[in-house]
Amino acid sequence: MLGAARRQLGSGPMLGQVLRRLRPATAAAADAARAYSAAAKEMTVREALNSALDEEMSADPSVFLMGEEVGEYQGAYKISKGLLDKYGPDRVLDTPITEAGFTGIAVGAAYQGLRPVVEFMTFNFSMQAIDHIINSAAKSNYMSAGQISVPIVFRGPNGAAAGVGAQHSQCYAAWYAHVPGLKVLAPYSAEDARGLLKAAIRDPDPVVFLENELLYGESFPISAEVLDSSFALPIGKAKIEREGKDVTITAYSKMVGYALQAADILSKEGISAEVINLRSIRPLDRATINASVRKTNRLVTIEESFPQHGIGAEICMSVVEESFEYLDAPVERIAGADVPMPYAANLERMAVPQVDDIVRAAKRACYRAVPMAATA
Repeated sequence: MLGAARRQLGSGPMLGQVLRRLRPATAAAADAARAYSAAAKEMTVREALNSALDEEMSADPSVFLMGEEVGEYQGAYKISKGLLDKYGPDRVLDTPITEAGFTGIAVGAAYQGLRPVVEFMTFNFSMQAIDHIINSAAKSNYMSAGQISVPIVFRGPNGAAAGVGAQHSQCYAAWYAHVPGLKVLAPYSAEDARGLLKAAIRDPDPVVFLENELLYGESFPISAEVLDSSFALPIGKAKIEREGKDVTITAYSKMVGYALQAADILSKEGISAEVINLRSIRPLDRATINASVRKTNRLVTIEESFPQHGIGAEICMSVVEESFEYLDAPVERIAGADVPMPYAANLERMAVPQVDDIVRAAKRACYRAVPMAATA
């Protein structure tokens, strides 16, 4: 990678010096098996991300990985396992704990035609580098009248994990989806992780890639098509994980698994729920969402993040603007509690959406439950 960098950036000593210092339930699983009927094997999300990185680094010598503990330690979550041994320290770079520093270096490398993949140990730490992500990466193509492309991926775990407190539990989907010039992806399954990460690395624009720590060890059926090295998923296209006719449920990341569990419970009570895995937060697949709502006439949105100015609010507005006359019930929005994440396990559980919350919301939308206002 340093050879490529020197060809792009010159042979001065500074670049070299700086670079070198620098879980779904059984019911949801059954739904997944149905959705991947052609699957030949299973793969964890961790393995999917690792294989995507490996194949893209093998195919394109301009791709390199940098971040804290990505090399010698094999990655804080072992996403980069084996990559240092295979590609060496010039393309798998361990950095100091200086997010602003190494993110700025990566953006500069992207300006010159390299394809950096920046790993944040948690997206909460991306706040240290948010100026480079938004002002240096997201706006440069527009401000240069298209003369500067910034092919860079910012990736790492996002949202709540377990018992890590308010400062390590925040979801940044709405933060980054607010910014023109960024693409924001949030995978759920192994297919999502593999296909979307490959697409992100190949994309000419900056991509924020929001993973979930609790999904890394989850296994999903995966087909031979997905295992092909040329496979990639289209950015901006949602996936209907489960078809239904009575209510549309939208979700992303870990909440897709919860939505599938809720849909299974609802089916036993005669409610057919359609579950949409958003996959792409920006651009948002408004067409798929609205087409589903026009079929089911009801909508429940789910997200783990705070409710105000959230992804669910944007989806609700899209449906109001494009499909309002098709709605037979008020839109239901399920989100995390509007409080910093508690540390105590019992309070933490109350602060994030649960399967029962989704079931109750879908029943309200289908007029199968007493409205909350009536029980107050």
